[in-house]
Amino acid sequence: MQTEQQTEKRAASDEASNPQNGFQRLAIAVESLVKQERWTRRFANFLKLAIALYILFLISLAVKNLDTQSTMQDQTQNEPHAAVVRLEGPIMPGTKISAEAINPLLKDAFSNPNSKAVIIKANSPGGSPVQSAIINDEITRLKKLYAKPVYVVVEDMCASGCYYIAVAADKIFANKGSIVGSIGVRMDAFGFTELMDKVGIENRSMHAGEHKTFIDPFSPKDESGRAFFKKNILEKTHQQFIAAVRAGRGDRIKENENTYTGLVWLGDEAVDNGLIDGLGDLGKVTRDIVGVEKLRYYEGDKSIIEQLMGDISSETASKLSLYLSGMH
Repeated sequence: MQTEQQTEKRAASDEASNPQNGFQRLAIAVESLVKQERWTRRFANFLKLAIALYILFLISLAVKNLDTQSTMQDQTQNEPHAAVVRLEGPIMPGTKISAEAINPLLKDAFSNPNSKAVIIKANSPGGSPVQSAIINDEITRLKKLYAKPVYVVVEDMCASGCYYIAVAADKIFANKGSIVGSIGVRMDAFGFTELMDKVGIENRSMHAGEHKTFIDPFSPKDESGRAFFKKNILEKTHQQFIAAVRAGRGDRIKENENTYTGLVWLGDEAVDNGLIDGLGDLGKVTRDIVGVEKLRYYEGDKSIIEQLMGDISSETASKLSLYLSGMH
């Protein structure tokens, strides 16, 4: 033990007497740090380059896909086909699922002499009753004008305003697990008055008209105003919905006490109660009902950026999924 301590003391003494050894060690440490920093910069630059090349590859692939899709669409345009219009997402004014956006696509689909039928690919929880009614009216008008059949194919859901639109079709098909129905009308409202009392907040808004604030969440509940709105707006809109269902489905729908209550059914039950005509997907309806092999999607114009970003995101998700699945 004493020998080790003496050795350490001699080493420290030698280093103190020879400062050049300390400078050499410092130089070695600095050189190592510089090399590490240089390697880190090179790796960062390599990573940036790899990401840039990957993005360029995806963009080139997306552009190639766009050209291929455009060519295929142009070819299908002049061949017998089923014209498909997507109805996917909430039906709201000012969106891509509004009457303003959907009706021109329907007109293009019906008016093409090579389209043998129009298929509406539906996957929507509903939305605006006004937008739904306008689209329903346009489908009815175009069916008579062009004498072409129109079918609705439901994927996950066709409820409320979506079903309002669907009943204008000649036939409705869905998957056995699809959710169909919800023949009703709603308006959501809420109130904060009790919470405001607890935290000491006072509503100082002003209005002219006794019932102007009947849905104001910061004012006391206006029972008479709510009753008026329910009777004259919600109930009447509900009756318009029911009338559209009866006009579209005729004696196919088997009405009971639950039909118009806003309830929903799965596809196989919807066949039994007449809400839809049968089970089937887009491919089956195209082949077996329309009797053609090709289908063509009628869609609104997208900017190049929208198309590229859509393709890049889907391509990235696909490749990431393959990579992660390979890790298991």
